Amino acid sequence: MKFETENNFPGETFVTRKITRSVAKISLGQQESIELGNLSALRDWGHAREYVEAMWRILQHDAPDDFVIATGKQFSVREFCNLAFAEIGEELQWEGEGVEEVGKNKNGVIRVKVSPKYYRPTEVETLLGNPEKAKKTLGWEAKVTVPELVKEMVASDILLMKSNPMA
Repeated sequence: MKFETENNFPGETFVTRKITRSVAKISLGQQESIELGNLSALRDWGHAREYVEAMWRILQHDAPDDFVIATGKQFSVREFCNLAFAEIGEELQWEGEGVEEVGKNKNGVIRVKVSPKYYRPTEVETLLGNPEKAKKTLGWEAKVTVPELVKEMVASDILLMKSNPMA
C-alpha cells in the first residue's frame, strides 16, 4: 500500500510525524535539526491501518465489550529517532542528559535537540497497552513492527517534502 498524501499519517503535532517529517527535510537539505521534548518517554506505537481493522472487528463482534487496541510493545522517543535517522543513513550518537541531551551524526552535526518547551506539564512517562483480549476474542493482533512503521512514514514524508517542501 502506498501513502501519497499527508493525510494517511498523524498530523505534524504528533511526535512520530514531527520526527519523520523533520528527518525527510534533513535528508533533502531543507532542515538541519529537530527540537523535541522528553526523549525517554515510552510509547506503544502502532499502525493506523491495523487499528482501523481492529475497530471493524469490534463492530462485527456479537456483544458490546471493551477492548485495548495496542501492540503490547514500547519504544522511546529516542529509539524512534534512531530508527528514523537510520532510514536516511545517519546513526545518531547521544550526548548529555535532560534538556542538555543532543543526538549527533557521525560528522558531529547536531540533528536532535531537547527543548523544555516541548515537555508536557502532565507527561506520562510510559504508555503500554495489553492487547490480549483483542487477540483472544477478535483474533486481532498488530503485525506491523515499529521499524516497519518508521520506514513507511519516512519514505512517505520524503516523497511529500520533494513535492511540497513547505509542508
